[in-house]
Amino acid sequence: MAMQKSFPYSADENARVLILGSMPGEESLRRQEYYAFRHNAFWRIMGELYGFPPDLPYAERLAALRANGVALWDVLAECVRPGSLDSAIRAPRPNDIPALVKRLPRLEKILCNGGAARSYLRRFFPELAAEQLPSTSPAAARLTCAQKLAAWKDALGV
Repeated sequence: MAMQKSFPYSADENARVLILGSMPGEESLRRQEYYAFRHNAFWRIMGELYGFPPDLPYAERLAALRANGVALWDVLAECVRPGSLDSAIRAPRPNDIPALVKRLPRLEKILCNGGAARSYLRRFFPELAAEQLPSTSPAAARLTCAQKLAAWKDALGV
């Protein structure tokens, strides 16, 4: 199986929050868009919190997050993974998260979208403090979308 590679971060110098996923899933990699799988609640939650339709064109969704001080990236730069489940990740190699953090002078917090992102961040960069939030993935079904929304709203302070 070939290495899968994540894509560039979405951030600017005004970022106050960095949201880290683990590694884009198959649909995201195919479309080269964060959280592209239609059952992932990420864009519904962000749209609700920041007041934009979750079906805006992708570039406009990213711009809406940046305008609200939110940056996106993934902990892993590449890995081997059949399918989209984080539990199937093998041979992970991290992105240079500390270098990005240094380029974000207003950064106040790092939020991990789920346990895998937090686990990989801890493994590769134990010096970085981050809060784990409920995964927006449909595979993380123990919480409802409303419960996930409430947790994200609280963590983002909106």
